[in-house]
Amino acid sequence: MTKLDIKNYLEKIYNVPVAAVRTRIQYGANNKRNHKNQRVKKPDYKVAYVQLGQGQTFQFPNLFPEKEQDAETRSFDDFRSKYMEREKQRQQGDPRRGGVPDWFGL
Repeated sequence: MTKLDIKNYLEKIYNVPVAAVRTRIQYGANNKRNHKNQRVKKPDYKVAYVQLGQGQTFQFPNLFPEKEQDAETRSFDDFRSKYMEREKQRQQGDPRRGGVPDWFGL
């Protein structure tokens, strides 16, 4: 997107008056190597700095409002929480062993 595209997008979609737009290209890091000893570069991306008009503020809209959970989802969440509690108790170990790990069993 160009500076003009960004300015028009913010003014038309979000109804926010824009005073100035600055952009730059952020180069991706290339310090990794894969299994063939080839350099792996992360992709470049564009960063935009937008200056709003005097006295203007911007608040992101809620694009994904919370939906009411149906009975099936609630029951799944209950099942998951009970399962996690049982797993925590199972992984705590036997208090009679005095802190000796299970792999050191007799």
